[in-house]
Amino acid sequence: MMSLPTTPSFRLDNKIALITGASSGIGLGCAIALAEAGAHVVLAARNTKNLYAAVDAIKEKKLSAEMMAIDLSDINSITESINQKGPFDILVNSAGLGRHSPSIDTRVEDFDDVMNVNLRGAYFVTQAVAKGLIKAKKPGSLVNISSQMGHVGGIDRAVYSASKHAVEGFTKAMAIEWGAHQIRINTICPTFIRTPLTQSTFDNPERKKWIEEKIKLGRVGEVEDVMGAVVFLASEASSMITGSALMIDGGWTAD
Repeated sequence: MMSLPTTPSFRLDNKIALITGASSGIGLGCAIALAEAGAHVVLAARNTKNLYAAVDAIKEKKLSAEMMAIDLSDINSITESINQKGPFDILVNSAGLGRHSPSIDTRVEDFDDVMNVNLRGAYFVTQAVAKGLIKAKKPGSLVNISSQMGHVGGIDRAVYSASKHAVEGFTKAMAIEWGAHQIRINTICPTFIRTPLTQSTFDNPERKKWIEEKIKLGRVGEVEDVMGAVVFLASEASSMITGSALMIDGGWTAD
């Protein structure tokens, strides 16, 4: 009888996942997807009111969840919280900030705010989770929610694009360093997704037209478009993938 290969499991039973920026938008969607795949999810964000509501809603679905209040500007506090609740088998860095303007008008305070969340916060959360895994001698899967703007440029997005190009860079470097510990790290790079963070862009007719023209599939992204991808990268189904970027951009970067 012919010996057939077995499809790796997409299940995440007995795994613990930390999701930052989990009070809304892509982060919340990722938390739900991982919980539905069997993981215990720890939702982390600064907005505790929304966190409580999100955790309650997930638990109502008979899924396993808890919350962790964090402030990405306080690296020492974040590291302490991760050390207390970890080690985490899975990380999804989804906290993000956009301050969009023509590059000629970029203010120093906007530059610093975006970099503190999108780059500095993401970097040191990733480092803290990886340290916990290495200390525990456990494998893990770390996913940074980057952007198509980490691979191209965009109108009024010099600062945001710079922050996401940097995320792509440190993700690749960490993949090289941590592969020996069986810690995988990748990025997910969505196009414009309908969330509270992007609503102001969709409200601008000129920007909306630009987006619709660039996306080859003829529609903007929804949170659900990211949910399957994060389960894939978190699971054994992607066990040979590290240092890679998964584009969820409707063909934007195909040009």
